[in-house]
Amino acid sequence: MAGSTRSTPLEDYALLSDLRTGALVSRVGSIDWLCLPRFDSPAVFSALLGGPEDGRWCLSVVDGEVLDRRYIPETFVLETTWRSPSGTARVTDCLLRSESQGDLIRRVECLDGEVTVEHDLRLRFDYARATPWTREIARDGGHRALLALAGPDGILVTGPMLRWPDEDDDESSPNDDTHARTDVRDDERSQEGGRARRLEGTFDVRAGERLDWDLTWFPSHDDVPDPPDAEETIAATISAWTEWSSQLEVDCDPRPEVTRSLLVLRALTNLDTGAIVAAPTTSLPEYFGGERNWDYRYTWLRDAAFTIEVVVAHGLTEGAELWRDWLLRAVAGDVDDVKIMYGVGGERQLIETELDHLDGYEDSRPVRIGNGAADQYQADVVGEVMIALHDLREAGVHEDEYTWGLQKGLLRYAERHFDREDHGIWEMRGSTHHFTHGRAMMWAAFDRGVRAVEDHGLDGPVERWRDLRTRLAEEIDEHGYDSELGSFTQTYDNSEVDASLLQLPHTGFLDYDDPRMLGTVGRIERDLVTEEGFVHRYRVDSGIDGLEGGEYPFVLCTFWLVEQYAGSGRIDDAQSLMETMVSRGSDLGLFSEEFDPGSGRLAGNFPQAFSHIGLIRAADALQAARKAREEGER
Repeated sequence: MAGSTRSTPLEDYALLSDLRTGALVSRVGSIDWLCLPRFDSPAVFSALLGGPEDGRWCLSVVDGEVLDRRYIPETFVLETTWRSPSGTARVTDCLLRSESQGDLIRRVECLDGEVTVEHDLRLRFDYARATPWTREIARDGGHRALLALAGPDGILVTGPMLRWPDEDDDESSPNDDTHARTDVRDDERSQEGGRARRLEGTFDVRAGERLDWDLTWFPSHDDVPDPPDAEETIAATISAWTEWSSQLEVDCDPRPEVTRSLLVLRALTNLDTGAIVAAPTTSLPEYFGGERNWDYRYTWLRDAAFTIEVVVAHGLTEGAELWRDWLLRAVAGDVDDVKIMYGVGGERQLIETELDHLDGYEDSRPVRIGNGAADQYQADVVGEVMIALHDLREAGVHEDEYTWGLQKGLLRYAERHFDREDHGIWEMRGSTHHFTHGRAMMWAAFDRGVRAVEDHGLDGPVERWRDLRTRLAEEIDEHGYDSELGSFTQTYDNSEVDASLLQLPHTGFLDYDDPRMLGTVGRIERDLVTEEGFVHRYRVDSGIDGLEGGEYPFVLCTFWLVEQYAGSGRIDDAQSLMETMVSRGSDLGLFSEEFDPGSGRLAGNFPQAFSHIGLIRAADALQAARKAREEGER
């Protein structure tokens, strides 16, 4: 069903984050995705992967249109301005920082005239597999609230009362400052509860008036919590975001997009554990209507490593330690059996299953939870981790016996798997190979081990590491480079090219302007780059990945090409491609995994850490190239 617009375009969604989980709210006010209490918890709202009946919370202005939306600067607090024939209103959506519960605040302020707002709330726990038992309860001060329970989950909804449809309109709202037209009769159903398919409410709000609703998640076995003070907690949330962003050092263009991308990395982080998820979503397709739909709500060692690299480069050395400590704790679970990804808390079992009851985004099935690639061997991972931890050492972060000991354990792991074929950075579900990128990353792992001993005086079997590094360099030159084609190849046993080869200079294996690298770029431009300049990961019709169907160009790979152009002196090409790719992000500066040039839509899980990491690195590379050119012209 490629080209269909049945599902809300991804670029129409905004991300909310409380540093434990994330919500997606559409331009017209529908929260269609929210997992509570963690990124990898079951979803309470799953309309993103189905329809409204699968759970959502829509808050909109009757007969209104959206004039504008924005994040309050350097936060993830969303403001949407609506205009109706009778007035103007601002809706503020915010996930509040909390230690023990999840709180989603929705505030409506009438700026002029009078507006009518309406709610459509459909709670569906466990990916729409459980409709909670919902009832009214009395709160302190005589206020009423809605309590919804199912299994381990509890939801408390406070604010002007929402009701089941078709109840009589014979009472006003308990909030004296509202002018409600909701159903509020205390009939038998609302007193005793029921499995509500839908809760709704319509409220008139006049100039200067403000209404707040709060949805609070809590463990169902705990006491019902007190809702937060909206004014205080919104202010505290804004303050926490701006305090963190004030530490950023961003002196490259485009500054707003780089800053937002760094904020995205923070937003995708679970502050309790230090884990950064690849994306807050699952099963958003790499090709509309296709089967390449994966769960990205977990933490890849690779993503954590890349995050450390970019935040260190932008002044957050101390903040990077949060991600480093998660990474080392996860690996410490069994350094002899390193996983490529873990749960937010470091869980090792991420069993992949399919949710047949959900139609999928743009009818893209199956919808998956869990990720079977967690059990793959990917040779590049240890190298990426060692590069990131090397950068931390270079930035002055202290290394102790524990942190260095685990790194030595990673190098022992790499040595034990020295000759083993793998599934590659793209998690191929076909047969294993020696991927040239993976072998170069293994080279980088031993290289950083050697440099730790030589430059920082740490202990280790440096002679053996040097020997392994040399063997890998010779092997890559012999088997990973095709002199007749004049380029590196995807694997040792084929002649394809792969966008991951653009990362070879980043490892230090060779320079960006090395003739072998320039030849490889030429082949990538011919075989993997679209007319608009967007880069595919590899040719899917080669059959190497073991999957059916296609995929769109990869945002990260396009930014990698920007980085390569900048590093090899093609600054004008780099700038042009950078501007093209940045312009394809959402109006809020968010990027998904892929981009469909045909429809002009974002595709794949959203927003994606990889894509934002790529943007930051591309901007940094361009800045460095410009400075080098200016110095050379003096």
